[in-house]
Amino acid sequence: MPSLARLTGTAVAAVAAAAAFRLNPWPSALLIRAVFYRGARQLAAVMRAHVPEGGVVEHRGVAFEGSRSGTLDLFVPEGAAEPVPLVVWIHGGAWLSGSRNDVEPYLRILAGAGFAAAGVSYTRSPRAVYPQAVEEVAAALGFLQKHAADYGVDPGRVVLAGDSAGAQLAAQLAVLTTNPEYAERTGLPVPLSPGTLRGIILHCGIYDVAALSSLQGILGWGFKTALWAYSGKQDWSRTAAGRDISVLRDVTELFPPALITGGNGDSLTGTQSAPLAARLAQLHSDVRFRAWPADHEPPLPHEYQFHLNRPEAQQALTETLAFLTDVCSMDTPLKSA
Repeated sequence: MPSLARLTGTAVAAVAAAAAFRLNPWPSALLIRAVFYRGARQLAAVMRAHVPEGGVVEHRGVAFEGSRSGTLDLFVPEGAAEPVPLVVWIHGGAWLSGSRNDVEPYLRILAGAGFAAAGVSYTRSPRAVYPQAVEEVAAALGFLQKHAADYGVDPGRVVLAGDSAGAQLAAQLAVLTTNPEYAERTGLPVPLSPGTLRGIILHCGIYDVAALSSLQGILGWGFKTALWAYSGKQDWSRTAAGRDISVLRDVTELFPPALITGGNGDSLTGTQSAPLAARLAQLHSDVRFRAWPADHEPPLPHEYQFHLNRPEAQQALTETLAFLTDVCSMDTPLKSA
């Protein structure tokens, strides 16, 4: 039989651990990060098997001004005769996990198809709170614009892209670029001129946090933890992050042409991706929405587009490359805000 002292010590430790989870986002954030890290490594391995050999010049771990720890990787088609369009990809991970390494194989695939592709790392929460991630990615965009000629990139043909939380960041940066009232209200940096932003690719993102407020169970816990860590406040709904990251109502007819996708097994598709696509269509914007029937088997999970061993992910990749070709071949850029 365990001693009373040992039982008491265990109980005290359990109470202390529970209190730590209630009073600070770090314990929960680190737990979520560990789970996400494993999943991201597995997906990267799947993608790596589909990366073509050779034909790409890589620039790894490039530091850029305006970030404490942010770095980027840039992959450029080898031997391009003229500057090539640039895709800037923002990784997911609930703002508290992930890195540019998670999407590196996908970026190599895009570069192999003729597009420069940059993956940006930013300081993750809870170490950094909103709006640091937005500011750091904006700084990366500024760096790439400034040094475009050094890397053989066309600064006038930029496409933003992101997955999950990275899609939220990409959408927010696009709204900052195309909605002056939103930029003035938030006081955040405008990362690009509207004429340079040719399109946006959004996979499995978050665009209306209020629509997720009723989530319960493990999903609800994870969502609330992520917003607590990202905003720096447990009552995140009262913060600037809670107000500004929901861009659904701030998109305008100047929002760039968009490719929006989500899996039928991902709850974010119905609550986030579909409403954004519908809103853009209502505004008569150029939007392509790749969804899958509710009864599609097997159900396609969050981040389905990276499961390149699946035909649905291959279809999404084909549509992504077609979208990039179309928006980067436009004779005239978007009209200015």
